[in-house]
Amino acid sequence: MGTAQQQDRHVGKKRLLSLLTAAAVAFAASVASVTGAGPAAADPVEECTATKGAVVAVDFGPFGGDVVRGCDTTPTTGYELLHEGGFTTEGTQHDGDGFICRIGTGSFNSGTQYPTPATEDCVLTPQATAYWSYWIASPGQDTWSYSPLGAMSRKPQAGDVDAWVFGGTDVGGSTGRPTFTPDEVRAGGGATPGPTGNPTGGPTVPAGEIDVPAAARWVSGQLREDTHVVDEGSDTPNDFLTTEAAYALAAANGKSPALDKVAAHLAGRTAAYAYPAGADEPPAAPAAARLALLAAVTEGDPRDFGGHDLLGDLVKNVCPAGPESGNPTPGCTAKGDFHGATYADGQALAVLALLRGGVEPPAGSEERLTQLICEDGSVTSILLSPGEYCDGDPATTGLVALVLDEAGGHEAAVAEMRAYLKKAQLSSGAFPAYNGSPTGSVAATAYAAQALRALGDGDAADAGVAWLSREQLDSGGFGFDEGATDAAMYATAPSVLAGAGTDLVRLVAKAPEPTVPPTTPPATGGPTTQPTTRPPGVGPDLKKGIAFLTSPSNLHQGRYYRDNEKTGRGDFGLTIDGAFALAATGHDDNALRTIVDFLEQGGKDGEGRSLHDWTGVGGTYALGGSMGKAAVLAQAVERDPRDFGGQDLIAGLADAVCEKPSTAPDRSCPAAGAYTYAPSVFAHSLGIIAQVRAGEEKAAKAPIAYLAGLQHSSGAWPSLIPATGDSEVDSTAMAAMTLDLVPGDAHGAAVDKALSWLASQQLADGGFPGASGNSVNSAGLAVQGLSLDAEKYDRQITKALKFLASQQNKDGGFNVAKEGQRGSDIRASAQAVGGATGISFGTLTRSLEGTTPNPVPSSSTPPIVTPGDAGGTGGIVDADGPGGGGGGLASTGAQALGLAAAAAVLVLAGWRTVVAARNRREAAAGGER
Repeated sequence: MGTAQQQDRHVGKKRLLSLLTAAAVAFAASVASVTGAGPAAADPVEECTATKGAVVAVDFGPFGGDVVRGCDTTPTTGYELLHEGGFTTEGTQHDGDGFICRIGTGSFNSGTQYPTPATEDCVLTPQATAYWSYWIASPGQDTWSYSPLGAMSRKPQAGDVDAWVFGGTDVGGSTGRPTFTPDEVRAGGGATPGPTGNPTGGPTVPAGEIDVPAAARWVSGQLREDTHVVDEGSDTPNDFLTTEAAYALAAANGKSPALDKVAAHLAGRTAAYAYPAGADEPPAAPAAARLALLAAVTEGDPRDFGGHDLLGDLVKNVCPAGPESGNPTPGCTAKGDFHGATYADGQALAVLALLRGGVEPPAGSEERLTQLICEDGSVTSILLSPGEYCDGDPATTGLVALVLDEAGGHEAAVAEMRAYLKKAQLSSGAFPAYNGSPTGSVAATAYAAQALRALGDGDAADAGVAWLSREQLDSGGFGFDEGATDAAMYATAPSVLAGAGTDLVRLVAKAPEPTVPPTTPPATGGPTTQPTTRPPGVGPDLKKGIAFLTSPSNLHQGRYYRDNEKTGRGDFGLTIDGAFALAATGHDDNALRTIVDFLEQGGKDGEGRSLHDWTGVGGTYALGGSMGKAAVLAQAVERDPRDFGGQDLIAGLADAVCEKPSTAPDRSCPAAGAYTYAPSVFAHSLGIIAQVRAGEEKAAKAPIAYLAGLQHSSGAWPSLIPATGDSEVDSTAMAAMTLDLVPGDAHGAAVDKALSWLASQQLADGGFPGASGNSVNSAGLAVQGLSLDAEKYDRQITKALKFLASQQNKDGGFNVAKEGQRGSDIRASAQAVGGATGISFGTLTRSLEGTTPNPVPSSSTPPIVTPGDAGGTGGIVDADGPGGGGGGLASTGAQALGLAAAAAVLVLAGWRTVVAARNRREAAAGGER
């Protein structure tokens, strides 16, 4: 394709095909024979506005076509938006309709679906450089973000725009984005109004003020011995949350004996909190910065806090260069990073601590913050390497804006962030936790309100505070999200600062007298840090979780989970996930026996497929991870993996070990020592576990060595095979469980390093970052991994269990992630339930002796069909006119079960730096998770 032709593909320069021309091809599309989901008439594009419906755009440029857009005025899911918007799709033979392998429209080339069979057979997952990726934009946003959920799980909101682009993305997601902007494909072409309705002064909302004294009383009530915060069920101080409590008390009450006691306690914890590697090693920058800020707030000396020169140590430990230098310092992603900062807030607080201490920040440290500003003016929450895909959030943006405004000399950057914040504010006055979320986040709103007030946008700040006032609980505290009922310190502390009209840049505790007289003497030292026995009741309700997993509406005929409600296509990988959860808990052994018998005896799903149609054992496409997963299930329930479902899975794994990399077009072997068609560390690990549990360590020697060689120096593992350079919680936990199972001590140090890295990734609320954000799936796997050394990591495990409990719904199921839409997901629930037990896949065992399989129900629960289950074809070329419709063929309306489809269709990245192709891996594995 010539340069001129490539430029012509840009939507702004594309012709709008006439409706008469489109009409000429619509008839052909309506009668064409297609597999997957068929077309339906799309709604007129002009009916999709900023307040009604959603638009979807598909770029057929790689195939010589235009960007075609469609509209659905009542979208239910991203998948249905694609079909109701006027497009047809086809999935893969292995994974079904859930993995969108081809897309077509009657508005282009007579409805031909692309890529054609000549270039992609759609048997297994397409290669990482050539597949359809999924992008989203909310009202008012003019840049694209990777969707945090799959098309079948995402629920578009009014004014949203979705885009499908064929090609590939790199690890950071900095390539492969749409070449057109969301504004260019919105109805009417051009910008739509942002969600605020009053872009200059903030949204118009009822006035409201935070009850700051009540919030301060709640904060004080959370202090153990009036000095520190501990996690529920633990006696170990949570120093991070204790600093948050100190800031809140300073903002609410000023200088007081109560604040002095907290500060004194933290001074005594300086070595443990800020210097965990020892006094001669670099400090943990975020911790050192927080303590230095506390010293500034309480008018203490940050150069002699707890016996440490916090400012001096921060200055001495700044990265001189990043990986681009060819000789990077470990832990440095770019020049100017503070060692151990990891996240943007740690970098920003370190800069602010130096500024408040009268010390000039080291060269590059302020500029490093400006490098984290995304195209839309938001700031990403992690310290990305330059050039990586950037997707920010209001909370991080607010904090960084405050810091750079204080530093001075960054007026253009601050203006960008200020404009983003004003555009991101919801009509309620709240700010979302992440771009695209329709609901408010307390912490995000608090930080954004602080920044806007400092930058002179008082009306917008007041609207945010008014929203916060309506979220304040009767206890005085605040929960994390809109409508939350449980108060949390991390949400309450910044809300107190916002309510008091201050921020960490200006906060000083000056009041001479305490608000509440002290009732206990000052602490003389911190409590013991020895692990404690976890009290009963900490963590999710596993019995309720099992009831959700085995309910007739989820577990079809008590035998398998479905990937497609209409055709009854089974998701065998997800079914094994459910079986693992049942085996781990022992709460319904008859249900477990029923599933195992169905799989072992060749039971067929609604499309006539059995387990080994999924594993591919003995065939052309033998999937190493799938065979391993099925074999591990057999071993866990004391069945024979050498004769499971009539196949020898252990022999199949031995045959699947690659002797050398395959050459294109053969994609079976990525490397010597890998398994055939095992595209991820997770899948590879399952194969090893199965072989080792079968006593085949010798046959697994090459796969074990290959897995060990993939470990990063940090202790983490990447998500994909071949390795892509990312680091992932799920893969690291799985690899640790795998190497821990290998006999001998050869891999002991690697496992220890992996667990240390896992612990370092835990978020403030106990969760862990994953493909979908603060991920339930990742938290469950992290618990399993950390439980390999349960005594050492008791505190982290307890926090993770509490996080999982917070994500459990009334029906017993679990959300996919803390962010985004609510609702129980089967895959997330299976991993949460099994993971919460802490039992490794390497040792999982459950005897089925004395159990009885459940009978097939006399009548199955009828499938729940989402209203509007019809397909479609599309439009700029618009799909609604005479050219867009295509006949009345019904769409498949596939309702994939949660994260299986979420991960199967798209590239997920964004603020957690999760590599995009990780989700392709989950699709390829068909639930090898």
